[in-house]
Amino acid sequence: MVRRGAEDGRRPPGHERTGAEARQVSHSAKCWTAALLASLLATAPAHADALVDNVDGVALDARGNVVRFAGVLIGPDGKVTKLLKKGDKRPDKLDWRTDMKGRVLIPGMIDAHGHFMELGFRALQLDLSKTRSLAEAQAAIAHYAQANGNRPWIVGGGWNQEVWGQGFPTAADLDVAYRDKPVVLARADGHAVWVNSAALKAAGITAKTVAPAGGRIEKLPNGQPSGVLVDAAVSLVDRHVPKASPRERNAAFLKAQELLLSNGFTATADMGTTLDDWLTFRRMGDIGQLRVRIMSYSAGVDVALQVGGNAPTPWLYADKLRMGGIKLYADGALGSRGAWLKRPYADAAKETGLGFLADDQLLNLMSRGAMDGFQIAIHAIGDRANTQALDAIEEIASTYKDDRRWRIEHAQIVDPVDLPRFGRNGIIPSMQPVHQTSDRLMVEARLGPDRLAGAYAWASLLKQSGHIAFGSDYPVENPNPFVGWAAAFTRQDPQGQPPGGWQPQEAVSRLEAWRGFTSDAAYAGFAEKRFGTLAPGMRADFVIVDRDPSEATPEALRETRVLETWVGGEKMWSGSGSAPR
Repeated sequence: MVRRGAEDGRRPPGHERTGAEARQVSHSAKCWTAALLASLLATAPAHADALVDNVDGVALDARGNVVRFAGVLIGPDGKVTKLLKKGDKRPDKLDWRTDMKGRVLIPGMIDAHGHFMELGFRALQLDLSKTRSLAEAQAAIAHYAQANGNRPWIVGGGWNQEVWGQGFPTAADLDVAYRDKPVVLARADGHAVWVNSAALKAAGITAKTVAPAGGRIEKLPNGQPSGVLVDAAVSLVDRHVPKASPRERNAAFLKAQELLLSNGFTATADMGTTLDDWLTFRRMGDIGQLRVRIMSYSAGVDVALQVGGNAPTPWLYADKLRMGGIKLYADGALGSRGAWLKRPYADAAKETGLGFLADDQLLNLMSRGAMDGFQIAIHAIGDRANTQALDAIEEIASTYKDDRRWRIEHAQIVDPVDLPRFGRNGIIPSMQPVHQTSDRLMVEARLGPDRLAGAYAWASLLKQSGHIAFGSDYPVENPNPFVGWAAAFTRQDPQGQPPGGWQPQEAVSRLEAWRGFTSDAAYAGFAEKRFGTLAPGMRADFVIVDRDPSEATPEALRETRVLETWVGGEKMWSGSGSAPR
C-alpha cells in the first residue's frame, strides 16, 4: 500500500485551486463526459411506490444496534416507508419491484470530510500517488508532459517524499523531468507544491521573495528557493496558473461523483467549497446530474456569504445539496511540517509548524459565520492548533448557546490534557481512520515516542463527544469506506501492521466505526433527520454489496465490493462487481 500524507487535501483559504489544475484534464474529457451523462440517465425508474425485495438487509437503529430486514418499501418521495421482514405481507399494488436475489443491502456510506472537485481533477490530471521513488515520479512526469505538451502549464499532484524515503524534492529534480514549461504538482496532503524553475520564474519567486503569513518557502543552502512552497506560500504560484473552464469543471465533477458512488458513498461533506465549486454543483443539480448528496462547507466566510447571503442555504434538489457550514484553518499538515505543535518537531528541532491565524483573527471569523447560523469547522492537526480551536470554541459558545455542533477537522495530535474539552459545547471530532494507518511511521518520526498519547485518539474522543464523524479526506486517501472502517477498529493497515494495532487502546468498536461512516457523519452535517440510516421517513439511500460487512473479518471487510448504489430510491451506479480502485 502506498503511504500518503495524512492531512487535509484542500488548500487553505486564499490558496484554492485557481483552476489551473483543471486545465490539465485529458483531451477525451468532452467525449467521456457525454458518455457518462448518457449512462447516468439509464437508472432505475423515477420515484413511485416501490419495493426493493429479497435482500439480506443490515443496518443500525437510532441506538446503534443491528437491525436486519428482507425488504425496503419506498414511497414516491424517495423515502423509506417501511423495513419488511421475511414473513411480512408485501403490498399488492406497486409501481415497481426489484428482486435483489438475497444480496446484502446496507445504508449508504457517508464521507464526513472530503474534497469533491479535487478528487475529480486529481483523477483527470497527472497523478503521482502511486510513485514510490523520485525516479518513478520523474519518469511519470516526463511521460505526461510529452503527451500534454500543448498545455500552457503541467499540473497534477499526489507526491509524497515520505514514501520516496527522502526529504523534499527540488526544482532541479523537476527540471530533469521537464523544464520547457511551468510545472506545479501538489503534495498528497494539498499543503505544499513542488514546482520547476519555469514555474518559479513565471511566479517571480526569488531569494528575496518573502513568504506570506502562514506559509514557508523552502530554501537551498545558498538561499535560493528550493522548489517547494508550503501552505500559504502556495498562493505565490497558484495565482498564475490558468483557470479551469466550466466544461473542464463538469468533467471533474462527474468523475468525482462516479468514484464516490462506485465506492458506496451516497453522501459526502465537501470541505472547502469555492464559489466556482458551488456553481458547478448547482449547474449539475439544475440539469439533473447531481446524484450524490453534498454537505457543503465553504472555503471561508466570504464564500458562505456570497452563496447564502445571511444564512445557510436550504436543502436543494431533494436533499442533495446544502451549504450549511464554513471551513477555517488553524494550521497546516504534518507531512510538510506545517502542523502547529506546542514543542518542536522531533525530526526538525527548529520548527514548530505554522499557525495560520492569531487567536483574535480566528474568533472574528468564527463570529462572522456563527452570527448568520453557519456551522463552523476548524482544520486543526497539531496539538497547538487543537488547543487554539478549543479555546476559541469555549469563548464563543457562551454567545451561541443553541445547537451549533462545532467541528474540529482531523484533530490528529491532541494534548492529552485537552481531550476532556471535546466533551463540552457539543464539539464533534471529524477524523479519518486511514490517516493513522498510512502515517504512523511518519508521525513517530515527527513527534518521537513520548508524544503519541493524544495521537489519533478516536476512542478517547468518542467517549468525550458521544459522536465521531469518519471520512477519508479524499483525494489525500483513497475514498474506500470499507478500508477506513476496518482501520478504525483494528488500528492496522491492510498488511496487518503493526501486530495488535498501533496505540490499540484508541480503537473504536466495529459498530461505532460503522456509525462514524453513516449516522454520525450525517449528524455532523445536521442531516441526521434526512439520511444516514434506513428507517421510515429517511431517504432511501443504500448500497448493495457482496458480503455482510457487519460480520466480515477485517481482511474481508477491506475487500468488500460495491455492486449497486441507490440514492433516494433510485439506482445511481451499477458495476460489474469488481472492487473500485
